[in-house]
Amino acid sequence: MVPVTAQFQAESALHPAARELLLEIFDQGWADPRKLHLESRRAAILLQEAKESIANDLGLSPAEIYFLGEISLGFHLAVAGLAHNEGRLIHSSIDRQEVLALASQFPHALHVGVNNSGEISLPRLARSDVLLWQSINAETGLLRPLHAELQEFSGSIFVDHTAYPMPAPELPSWTTALWDASSWSGPHGLSIFGLKSGTQSWRNPFPHLEQSVVPSGFSLPLAMASAVALSHWKKDEIAATSNASEMAQRIRDYVSVEIPHTDFLSADLPALRSILSLSFLYVDAERLQADLAAEGFAVDSGSACISANLEASHVLKGMGLLSQGNIRLRLHHRVTIAEIEAFLPVLKRLVEKQRE
Repeated sequence: MVPVTAQFQAESALHPAARELLLEIFDQGWADPRKLHLESRRAAILLQEAKESIANDLGLSPAEIYFLGEISLGFHLAVAGLAHNEGRLIHSSIDRQEVLALASQFPHALHVGVNNSGEISLPRLARSDVLLWQSINAETGLLRPLHAELQEFSGSIFVDHTAYPMPAPELPSWTTALWDASSWSGPHGLSIFGLKSGTQSWRNPFPHLEQSVVPSGFSLPLAMASAVALSHWKKDEIAATSNASEMAQRIRDYVSVEIPHTDFLSADLPALRSILSLSFLYVDAERLQADLAAEGFAVDSGSACISANLEASHVLKGMGLLSQGNIRLRLHHRVTIAEIEAFLPVLKRLVEKQRE
């Protein structure tokens, strides 16, 4: 087994601070917080503390967040809960696969294309419309801030924050949102569903009890570990952002000179520098990914949403970018310049080997 030299995949290991406390958390948070005995009351206190910590870091009220054990369930709650009227369900061609699949179930969905900068030309919006908005694209790192004209939009907005833990948008019509704990080095298997207080446009799309907003099948210890990981991740992010920008520029500079016929997102576009997508002409992505793994470098390839799908990326195709020979790097907080320096000559050698 070749040791992993560098981990550039989208997912990351659990934050050390959360891992250190995890066993203790499982010892404390095993009881059902909805029941009345002593251990359950303690668990309820721990749950509230986790909600308050995460809500504070995401700029929400604790009453506005709900823990879920399955992120696909979160997309269904957030989107289907809004798409119950005759208004249009507006989404872009570069949204996550879960969003595209959900939208295809509604006859009034409007699929909006993007240009090669990822910009959407929104139609004139009506109050009955529902807008599905992705804050950061998980494959390219492209930042997609909400347009200024949406300040006046009186319809409903779902915001997909699953690629990066951005705060909730300060919009009057913000309705639902979704976060993925693994995006801040929290545990896999936990997502955060946001429902804005006082909203009247959301309806629970599942059979439910009168006071139930979401199913209760989530792990309390994972929720607590997520709160610890997010708190520490935010402290690390300021310094890590500068490091990621330096490393991303180092990769761009090297590839531009040493590996011709490579396509990547323009550095002038607003994007998260810790996500870098590279496409190599005349290269098979699956083979390149496997060859890099054999050298000890873990990268992603193909679709950002389904790791097993190595077909041409719908995101890159939607933006008119080269999708052949695509790999994607995530520059996590613990990635170092030394790992980048070790990776680049190996990447060049393997690309040249295929092109020969």
